[in-house]
This record gives sequence, structure tokens and C-alpha cells, in this order.
Amino acid sequence: MKIQVFDPPMCCSTGVCGPTADPELVRFAADLDWLERHDIEVERYNLSQAPEAFAETAVVKEALAQNGNNCLPLIVGDGVVLWKGLYPTREMLAGYAGLKIEPSIFTDAVKELVAIGASIASNCEPCFKHHYNEARKLGVSKDDMRLAVKMAWAVKESPARSVLGLAEKYLAESRPQVLQATACCGGDESPAPGGKCCG
Repeated sequence: MKIQVFDPPMCCSTGVCGPTADPELVRFAADLDWLERHDIEVERYNLSQAPEAFAETAVVKEALAQNGNNCLPLIVGDGVVLWKGLYPTREMLAGYAGLKIEPSIFTDAVKELVAIGASIASNCEPCFKHHYNEARKLGVSKDDMRLAVKMAWAVKESPARSVLGLAEKYLAESRPQVLQATACCGGDESPAPGGKCCG
């Protein structure tokens, strides 16, 4: 089974670029990756970058002749036009390909808990306040938010403890050669002539 995507003119092969990428294109790119992971062959063509593919595909050439660029994006499955002028959802793609979709547990509430954890990890107070309020609107309990904060802090604290341990190891009195190396000109083990570091 092969699915071909004929996109309108875009700046890159998927349109997912720059700081303001269209979330619909981001979603569709992920859905195509999902198809490929299920052994569905996927080809994607951008009108501005691969116009020859549009001219060489009969059903696409016909659709463009009848409707112009308004028919884009055009989704073709095994030579037959499946959808015109829209990016199908994963459910629509799965229905065509005969694939089963596992239910997602990434609800809006889970999303806000993740965002709360990220706020803690990045020390972003405005972020925390915003996502706290959004979570409360969704009925997320303070207990669940506390768990998210606790988990984020544990993850954040681990590398901090690790680097502190490294510093203590290198600064211990049992390693005088390391202290001397850091004190004398980029690691020389002995001071310059006359006993002065760095000459």
C-alpha cells in the first residue's frame, strides 16, 4: 500500500519549519511517520519543490486542471484520490489503511501536568502560574500537581547533585595535583620559573 501526498507550495518538504509552524502540518507530519512505522509506503511532494511529480501523476494533473490549487493538498492512495483540500486525521488514515489506533492517554489534563513539571524544571514562574490555572480549570487536583512538581524537582535535582559530587571529588585534599593544574596556566603541573604561576 502506498500513500502519496501532494502539498501546495511550501517553504520546505513538510512545511514544519520556523518558529510559527502550522500545528496542522506538525500533526499531519507525525501521522505520516506513524503510517511509515506501520509499513505503509509514504511519498510526499511539494508543488514548489517537485512540480514534475504533479505533472507526471495523472489523477493529480486532472484535479489541478479542474480545480486549480484549491484541490491541494491532495492525498492519493494506490493511484486513487482519497482526499482533496484537507489533511486527513490519523483516524481517517487508519481507516483507509486498515490500522488500529491505540487510545491516547495524553489528555488536556496530562498536558497541563507535563507543563507544570516543565515550568519547575525551567524556573519559569509565569509558566507555572498559567499552567496551574489551566489545570485547575480542567479539574486537576492539587495532589496531582504536587506529584508533578515533586517528579520535576527530582529530575532537576539529580544532575545538580551529580555535578556537586564531581566538584567535591576534584576539589578534595587527596587530589592536590588537580588543584595545582587548575591554578597554573591551563593545566601545567609545575609553576613557571621563579615559582610564579603564568610567568
